[in-house]
Amino acid sequence: MNQYFVRDVVKVLEEFAPLSLQEKWDNSGLCIGTMDAPVSSVLFGLDCSPELVDEAIACGADMIVTHHPLIFSGLKRISPDDQVGAAVIKAVSAGIAVYAAHTSADKVIAGVSGAMARRLGLKDVRILDEDGEGTGLGVIGDLPAPVSAEDAIALVKERFSLRMVRASKPVEGCVSRVAMCGGSGASLIGKAIAEGAQLYLCGDISYHHFFTPKGFMVMDVGHYESEIDIVGILFSLIRKNFPTFAVRITENIYSNPIFYF
Repeated sequence: MNQYFVRDVVKVLEEFAPLSLQEKWDNSGLCIGTMDAPVSSVLFGLDCSPELVDEAIACGADMIVTHHPLIFSGLKRISPDDQVGAAVIKAVSAGIAVYAAHTSADKVIAGVSGAMARRLGLKDVRILDEDGEGTGLGVIGDLPAPVSAEDAIALVKERFSLRMVRASKPVEGCVSRVAMCGGSGASLIGKAIAEGAQLYLCGDISYHHFFTPKGFMVMDVGHYESEIDIVGILFSLIRKNFPTFAVRITENIYSNPIFYF
């Protein structure tokens, strides 16, 4: 049986989502471990919480792959008293490598935002805010047929399994073109308007962004809800390329810090 290493897993991940694409403020990539460490099992999740590391230890995983980076900004201390410190200590103590594909996976059309478009069945999907040939943040596409704003809201709630959704005033005409960006995407609202979208989906929309111009509306589908599909995408990449691996998606960890009552 072939022996694989962290670098082999990273190679596949970065062929899909090159590290060079990440935003300057981001911290995608390998944040714990060494490229030369052997790997035979990988656990996937959206966030590298202490509980996820515990699950990796319990199932014998050598490596954790998440969307959100465990270490996002500079650490001044590592303590078991906070979430990041506890996860770092657990992973290092267990010899588990930790990798994140964050904005690198946001900026490929088959990544986070593209998965949102597939949920809605959009056609003619393209990058919303290009920064290279076929890469950039967000996507935009057309619904199979125009629908009313009310039907668009119902469609989004159904496809994203939402009990509720925050939206601006519904447009009076039909919705045919939809733009979206996984995670915190409010900065692209202007771009969505310029590209002719009647509806824009993302997470973390603030109060003032809900004051929209006529013929355009925004919907906050949730940060977690807009990004969760990337976990399955990354999982499928590794399962396809390493059929002898014991790869798994976390079964017990719902890491969304937002609760709805």
